[in-house]
Amino acid sequence: MNSTESSRLKDKAFRYIGMGTTIACVLILAIFIGFILYQGINRLGWDFLMALPSRFADQSGIYTAWIGTLWVLGLTTLISFPLGVGAGIYLEEYGKDTWLNSFLEINIANLAGVPSVIYGLLGLEAFVRIMKMGNSILAGSLTLALLILPIIIVSTRESIRAVPSSIRDASNALGATKWQTIWNQILPASFGGILTGVILALSRAVGETAPLIVVGALAYVPFAPQGPLDEFTVLPIQIFNWVTRPQHEFVINAAAAIIVLLVITFAMNGIAVYLRNRWQSKMNW
Repeated sequence: MNSTESSRLKDKAFRYIGMGTTIACVLILAIFIGFILYQGINRLGWDFLMALPSRFADQSGIYTAWIGTLWVLGLTTLISFPLGVGAGIYLEEYGKDTWLNSFLEINIANLAGVPSVIYGLLGLEAFVRIMKMGNSILAGSLTLALLILPIIIVSTRESIRAVPSSIRDASNALGATKWQTIWNQILPASFGGILTGVILALSRAVGETAPLIVVGALAYVPFAPQGPLDEFTVLPIQIFNWVTRPQHEFVINAAAAIIVLLVITFAMNGIAVYLRNRWQSKMNW
């Protein structure tokens, strides 16, 4: 067998291995989702969504959990979006080749891979203890914002970098300032990619449990939060609490709550894909 035939054989083998692993992953995911739907779909209903937590499984619901999830998601978006996008613009457009910028870039890339519980410990010390925010929604949102900031910064930089340099050069040639070029040309052209990165980062934040447990999110909250300084719980913590109970009825409740969490996550991912395709169809370069 010559080298050409050997390369073709390796190419064919790699294609079949890749196809097999992909099908296996999809099957495992389908089995998992199917099992969750089988267990929890009958428990879903208006009463389950609007009921407060209870020690009786058939009377317990996720009202405080999904309200807390919406609070945390909204505040995390308000905090992380301007900070992450602003930092990405600065590093890509204004950052010079200095040791400080190189240091920042290396640390941002490394922070994206840090385990989430480490961010929880940071949030516990910085926001809960030093700033005395207590076990509040604001402390949890700031912690999650720290968690997803590196992802937003990296996706913002990649989206800006994907804009052809000819657009920037043409704007500069017409006498526009650097900020006018960024605001009127670069940001509109890259906004689809930026928004996709932000939504995918928020999709990760909505499913996080470890950092919120560390900063003190409660497993049982008998009231819906009314403001950012109220105590809270979220869907992942409610699910974690139910699956640790010995009674099978609470496991069914957990399966129903997982379905709600999956719907939120899939909806956010669907919006991200839609926005990306819509912006790509507008950009013809």
